[in-house]
Amino acid sequence: MANLITLSRLLLLFVVVAIAYQPSSWLKLIDVPLLIFVFVTDGLDGYVARKRRETSQFGAMFDIAVDRIVELTLWIVFAHLALVPVWVPLLFVIRGSIVDAIRAQQSHSGHKSPFDVMRSPLARFLVAGRFMRAFYAVMKAVAFCWLLLMQPLPELLPSIWTQWSWLLHGVTAALIWFVVGLCLARGIPVIIEFLAEQRHAVAEPR
Repeated sequence: MANLITLSRLLLLFVVVAIAYQPSSWLKLIDVPLLIFVFVTDGLDGYVARKRRETSQFGAMFDIAVDRIVELTLWIVFAHLALVPVWVPLLFVIRGSIVDAIRAQQSHSGHKSPFDVMRSPLARFLVAGRFMRAFYAVMKAVAFCWLLLMQPLPELLPSIWTQWSWLLHGVTAALIWFVVGLCLARGIPVIIEFLAEQRHAVAEPR
């Protein structure tokens, strides 16, 4: 059941993307509640898995993979629609690839969880802390929903857009930069501590 919920999130993502490319501005308004549902069910699948005792390694990996697909697909689509600069999805792809490679190496080294290797209190707070993980997810959801809302706004409310576009663009830029900052703040400690660990391992006498 939990895996079906995760799969439904992936399928609903394709619906959101398809609607974003439709000419009807009114139809595009549906994208916001649909995307909210995608993010709400992100926590629901894990809850159902624990409640029904359906937790498995495949389910955990599937959930992480879908999370990554949802995030990167939306950034790429927004760049293609000229809602964000192209460097934004590139940054998320590069950061995600590096961090995922490090975590894969750490999992092969016998670590139970990628969060177990965070040593400093600041790194544990930024990367492994429940608050920061939830806060980062919420801020990405807010940014994505805002961008979807901005897409049809010039056509639906032209007078408001003409008068307040400067402010709306400012909010958009602030959200993008804030989420990018969180992305880097949660990725850089992983890279720094991994490099420090590798340097220490090389320096140790054999």
